[in-house]
Amino acid sequence: MDVYVALVHYPVYDKNRRIVTTAVTNIDVHDIARSSATYGARGYFVVTPVEQQRVLVEELVDHWTTGVGATYNPRRKTALDSARVVADLAEAARLVREDTGVEPITVITGANFRDQTISHSDMREMLRNKPGAALIILGTGWGLEASFTEKMDYKLAPILGTGEYNHLSVRSAAAIMLDRLFGEQRVVNEMDSSIR
Repeated sequence: MDVYVALVHYPVYDKNRRIVTTAVTNIDVHDIARSSATYGARGYFVVTPVEQQRVLVEELVDHWTTGVGATYNPRRKTALDSARVVADLAEAARLVREDTGVEPITVITGANFRDQTISHSDMREMLRNKPGAALIILGTGWGLEASFTEKMDYKLAPILGTGEYNHLSVRSAAAIMLDRLFGEQRVVNEMDSSIR
């Protein structure tokens, strides 16, 4: 499948479970673009309904793809070449359809999902072996709003740590998730022996 990643800033919860729009952060734009490019995603969407935030992201992306930043750091240019900013998820899905000619399946992620989820290994197999396109959706704040998540095709199992604390930054969660879905699966013993 052709895979795209979307970082959604609305509708999400704040820590008091109010539905809010979160601010776009420079580091999320850069780091998730880098992770998406590293693992072969065809595109990365920053999704925000706030026009001023979209203008800011467009200026940032332009700086690194066509401005001075493109020659200063060609690797950053490569990562941000596939980054786009859109007002909502429907616009991202429309752009995926234009790119691929097919309707993308939607795969939502979240730290609090507990039931009706698909494992990373099962999703990995699906993405590798089925034709089509997929839009993998990450939320900001304290997670995507419940009725929004219910409209998606699949809920990806959460990334769980070893203790009770479970609040990764979205850019860290994105990197772990993309590695589980697309990373090289090597046997640890083989890696150990190659280091010696």
